[in-house]
Amino acid sequence: MHRIVNLTNQNVTNSNGETVNFIRQTPAPIFFLTTADTDIHVLSQAWTRLPQDFPTVRVMNYLNLQQQIVIDDYAEAVLAQAEVIVLRLLGGRAYWSYGLEVLQTTVADSGAKLIVLPGDDRPDLELMSLSSLPLEQVDQLWRYFLEGGVENMTQALLFLGFTCLDTPQIPALPQPVPRVGIMAWNSQVELAETAPKVGILFYRAHYLAGNTAPITALCQALSEKGLQPIPVYAQSLQDETIQAELLKLLAPNDTSKIDLILNTTSFSIARLDLAQTDTERGLEFWQALDVPVIQVILSGSGLATWQEDILGLSPRDLAMNVVLPEVDGRIISRAISFKSGELYDQELETAIIGYQPEPSRIDFVAELAAHWGKLRRLNNADKKVALILANYPAKDGRIANGVGLDTPASCVKILHELKASGYDLGAQELPNTGDELIQQLMKSITHDPESCYRPVNQSFRIQEYKNWFKSQSETIQQKLETYYPQPQQDIPIPGLVFGNIFIGIQPPRGNDLDPNTNYHNPELLPTPNYLSFYLWIRHSFQANAVIHIGKHGNLEWLPGKSVALSNQCFPELALGPLPNFYPFIVNDPGEGCQAKRRSQAVIIDHLTPPMTQAGLYGPLDELSQVLDEYYEAEQLDPPRLPLLKDRIDELIKVLHLDQDLAHLAPAESGDWQAWLNQTDGYLCELRDAQIRDGLHILGQCPENSQLRDLIFAIARSPNRIHLGLTRSLAIDLGFDCDPLTTPATEPSPDPKFRTVGDWTAALDHQASLLIDRLLTQDVPTNLGRETNKVLAWIADSLLPNLRRTNEELTQLLRGLDGCYIPSGPSGAPTRGRPDVLPTGRNFYAVDLRAIPTEVAWDLGRKAAEAVIERYTQEQGEFPKTLGLSVWGTATMRTGGDDIAEALALLGVMPVWDGPSRRVVDLDVIPFTLLGRPRVDVTLRISGFFRDAFPNLIQLFDDAVNLVASLNEPPEQNPLAAHVQTEITTAVDQGINLTTAETQARLRIFGSPPGAYGAGLQGLIDNPQAWNDTTDLAQAYINWSSTAYTGTGQSQPAPKAFQNRLAQMQIVLHNQDNREHDLLDSDDYYQFQGGLTAAVNLLNEQAPTVYFGDHGQTENPKIRALTEELARVYRSRVINPKWIAGVMRHGYKGATELAATVDFLFGFAATTQTIPNHMFAGVAQAYVFDPVVQDFLQAKNPHVLRDIAERLLEAEKRGLWTEVEPSCKDQLRAILHQAEAKIETYGVT
Repeated sequence: MHRIVNLTNQNVTNSNGETVNFIRQTPAPIFFLTTADTDIHVLSQAWTRLPQDFPTVRVMNYLNLQQQIVIDDYAEAVLAQAEVIVLRLLGGRAYWSYGLEVLQTTVADSGAKLIVLPGDDRPDLELMSLSSLPLEQVDQLWRYFLEGGVENMTQALLFLGFTCLDTPQIPALPQPVPRVGIMAWNSQVELAETAPKVGILFYRAHYLAGNTAPITALCQALSEKGLQPIPVYAQSLQDETIQAELLKLLAPNDTSKIDLILNTTSFSIARLDLAQTDTERGLEFWQALDVPVIQVILSGSGLATWQEDILGLSPRDLAMNVVLPEVDGRIISRAISFKSGELYDQELETAIIGYQPEPSRIDFVAELAAHWGKLRRLNNADKKVALILANYPAKDGRIANGVGLDTPASCVKILHELKASGYDLGAQELPNTGDELIQQLMKSITHDPESCYRPVNQSFRIQEYKNWFKSQSETIQQKLETYYPQPQQDIPIPGLVFGNIFIGIQPPRGNDLDPNTNYHNPELLPTPNYLSFYLWIRHSFQANAVIHIGKHGNLEWLPGKSVALSNQCFPELALGPLPNFYPFIVNDPGEGCQAKRRSQAVIIDHLTPPMTQAGLYGPLDELSQVLDEYYEAEQLDPPRLPLLKDRIDELIKVLHLDQDLAHLAPAESGDWQAWLNQTDGYLCELRDAQIRDGLHILGQCPENSQLRDLIFAIARSPNRIHLGLTRSLAIDLGFDCDPLTTPATEPSPDPKFRTVGDWTAALDHQASLLIDRLLTQDVPTNLGRETNKVLAWIADSLLPNLRRTNEELTQLLRGLDGCYIPSGPSGAPTRGRPDVLPTGRNFYAVDLRAIPTEVAWDLGRKAAEAVIERYTQEQGEFPKTLGLSVWGTATMRTGGDDIAEALALLGVMPVWDGPSRRVVDLDVIPFTLLGRPRVDVTLRISGFFRDAFPNLIQLFDDAVNLVASLNEPPEQNPLAAHVQTEITTAVDQGINLTTAETQARLRIFGSPPGAYGAGLQGLIDNPQAWNDTTDLAQAYINWSSTAYTGTGQSQPAPKAFQNRLAQMQIVLHNQDNREHDLLDSDDYYQFQGGLTAAVNLLNEQAPTVYFGDHGQTENPKIRALTEELARVYRSRVINPKWIAGVMRHGYKGATELAATVDFLFGFAATTQTIPNHMFAGVAQAYVFDPVVQDFLQAKNPHVLRDIAERLLEAEKRGLWTEVEPSCKDQLRAILHQAEAKIETYGVT
């Protein structure tokens, strides 16, 4: 809480260990409550112009009145004696809903007049109607504030006195003040007429209040860098008439048009809705300017607070000055000023807040503007661009990582597009394929230790590194010297130079240098080699811009503040103020926003890979056919049943399906028919599972069957426009059965089919045929209303948007031209979000104030009940404790499914504000209505969740404290019982009561501030770094033992975390869409596997490990982790259809195979849940299969070697047992063949 200087505060500590500041002011007839420092500034000046006998006025910034107990006390002790209370409420009633309720109660009791005004320039009749005065008078008072300035504020005070207190002075009417204008300032630099022009947008209220020091400082810094600043004040950017005036000032014609915008205003122009066109969303103003728009932050916190705070910004600043501006497509830069309360108005009894510029941040923004201005002015032939490819782990078989993206092929497409656009790519021949590019990269040194004998194409001179090192602060120097030995020779820079274009391989952060860092040090600093890579790009190569290709690199995850970085934050130390473009998969807003906020990235979102249905193959297909024969024989040829039964049993054993279906009653001990039906249903699920069919190539729309299948995957999911294609077909055919939610084993509604699974397969086939006909413009129109609606939507919207995929490249080139990249929403297209298309936009996330949304609550509530129901059925008792991993990117995609489920498990419900639907409070559901005991939930949050959602940390922490304080039977409230037990134990051990209470209530844990991840990837990738699962569990605990409370406050709490782990019965992880799976990313085994390993280490009883499938929002499903791994293994991992898809992508496709094996191994190492047949199946499909083996030998022999090594490691560690000696010999032989192949390439 911000503390007001010289106010009488009474500080106490509440039961949660938080400081409560009770605010005191002396009584007065008139009270103003506002959050606008400019209001306070102008009121202070206006007060001096009033008659001496004018009634006393007090002013309070209600940001100091946030805790309910503080609001109650202030109202009772101070406001109850007022005669007039004016509340100017920015953002609507949801921003201060409890305070408004208290004010209404206070004036009802005291008889005072309450006047409620909007805090911006938009009338809010609902808000204003809460006032005691007639609406006409309220409107007049609001207009004084709206017009602004000292004179209008003087008249506003006189108006209040005359209207409410019978003072004699008659006020003048509000006087108009220009809503837009250019601020005069004294430049001390002479600039050429041709200097790039930079428009600076700031609020008129700051201009009228004289609060312009940061704007003046910014103007001076820009002029010193050869830029011509044009500081323009505006009342609001959301007013279309003001936008028109701004266009006249900033872009009167093409020759005098500005080159970029530095915007300091908050919120967004564009609307946060599902409107599908840029015009509908309100982007016309920015598109008319068509220049980069850089968001510059005037922080609402003090300088000291920012310097000490690892988060960088308060939740309020984050929402107003980062999250919402991203909706406009603004480029997030830095906070350039901070509030300073050096002046105090004795009459108003309030601090007068000014804005203090921070020179280093001013300079950074000016440098960033200079780079953007130069990028816009340079001819393409003179521009230098660095294309950066991720590389993790740092092996030659894994160059050019990019989730869902054929990164090498995309890089080649970018190269050729640059050449066609006039960029200088030198005289040498360009690679024409991704494979050619990789082969060229591996002819010289890379980051693979085996490459150290290869030629070095370029290097960063050691003297230049030393000069840079000496220029850094003592703190940075000490940190780097503590972590790493400083280099003594030139540092090689892996990559290729084609004229003015550099293609570089991003270095590893350093966890490969010292395995101990993975155990004990979440704050892993970049190595000197890492920093030198970017320093070479900036200072030696002198790049004008960088392009990080594909999700995701590691730059945006380096230590430092979450947002509003300082010059001591490592992303800034590395990249500096360079323009940064980032082609990024559209369904991952969280990690993309991390790049936007920590490395000033302009996202160019790209399409997901083509999606298709897995189908059945090999013995699975044969089993399905035999099952069909069995059911047919039941009716037509019963004597064949024993023979068919034997064949079914044989196939189930060959396939090891008995292990997949172990949760069902075995056929030999139960009902054979029921077991058979479940097996049939399982095959239907595998057949219908959504998998990827290859990878996306930037700017390239899928074609033929891939386009058809992708359209089907998107159109099958319901959205706000239609019910979904197959559901619509079912309705129009007259069936009262939902093909999306009805279990596959249910009887078919259509007599032509035996089960719902067979029926839905027929609907899917019919839908695919319709899409095929649509693609050839041969669509029948007599299919029924709902089906016609979906097909019309596909033809008019979905297909045209998919065919605009080429904009991924055209928008990237426009960005390099210094143009504006339109914003767009993000999310999973196949989970009801077709509005994220077309791609090629600078995506944004969600309004964090509305999370969890009501839709998310509905899903979370269902998911919570599903978890409890399954556990109770399996264990015969209600669960008491559960651990849930919560990720920021999933929270952004879903609107908060996971946090909603956690609240529902606790038995707590969010309360949404009426008009805005923002979350404003919590309601405890009485256990009598809950119908079951509460569950004690512990969250393990990701680093990005911590950065992006401090409000949700506070919300869940509040929920925990509410439940812990309830007086309920222990069996109904395990959380309260556990808290009380821990408090008693701690006090008995001599710990003071306040500390004991705080520790006992901790339920939110994560990595330390500024750190990210769970600490296991570096270990798994380094066989010498760990011995057994105990090592992995300990590393996970070390990386996860920071507790978070309130709005992101943190404290090391290893004992508290271990206490939670020791009690944990359920380990749960959810997946919100089926565009990827849990063997697609190391994060799944790191978080769910790591948590499972940690619980197994500390808990005498192994936890129940569940996987939540939220792919269908109407029907969340709960599976055992083993069941989900089996589904993924069969539907994708060893599916010839998926393998053929990745093989189309050569080298990059091979890396997909290797990554899958690594992630499977990661789950085996952490959870011990991978059965032998999965390792054997992978060996057969990836290594022993002659076609795949030949492919790997030709395209990426490093991967063939890596897979063979990984499988042998699994056997050596006892994760894969009962391996035939001949199998191990064959793996070793193939490994050696791969080594020989690598050597023949001359790249060892």
